[in-house]
Amino acid sequence: MRTRFHIALLTAAALLTAGAPAHAQRGDWLQPPDKLPHIARDHRTFNLDFLFSALKVAPDDVSAKAVEERIWALWIVSRSDTTNLLMTRVKTALDAQDTDLALKLLNSIIKIKPDYVEAWNRRSTLYYMKKDYGRAIADIREVLKREPRHFGAMSGLGLILQDIGDDKQALEIYRRALAVYPRLKRVPDLVKTLKEKVEGRDI
Repeated sequence: MRTRFHIALLTAAALLTAGAPAHAQRGDWLQPPDKLPHIARDHRTFNLDFLFSALKVAPDDVSAKAVEERIWALWIVSRSDTTNLLMTRVKTALDAQDTDLALKLLNSIIKIKPDYVEAWNRRSTLYYMKKDYGRAIADIREVLKREPRHFGAMSGLGLILQDIGDDKQALEIYRRALAVYPRLKRVPDLVKTLKEKVEGRDI
């Protein structure tokens, strides 16, 4: 049975094949901070479950950001020296603005370690930057298949849906992201704006 989220992806894909405006300027794609806390590799799933529980009840933005950074740190752990090395080269390529090389490196990582979520997420970001929304959505789907709580991928999907004119589905995806991360940067304001646009103002 298809979930509402899968229907949203299919709707977006259909709109993309019909042609989408190239104006991805509604906000930055959420990416991990440059500096992240060191996280032990043991008990990764348990740690993520605990951290996502903490993320939902964080009392302020500072606390939420600290939890967010620890989640990103766990997501980035690949448990593969080869993957770690290639991801370092991806960062170097991006710092040099060589997106083509970064894409080739990410393709290699995904080929050798398809369960590594962050490679799919980084590649979806690059496709978004290139306005290749079809491939970006396909990679987001792979991210969320492996980690349904990935608030970065959900916020990215929301941006794409807005850019192709599907504000209703964008609103739904943003709400899903906020259910995971209530203090997610910029998203509460986007939800407020889209709610008024899609559902009208409260009387």
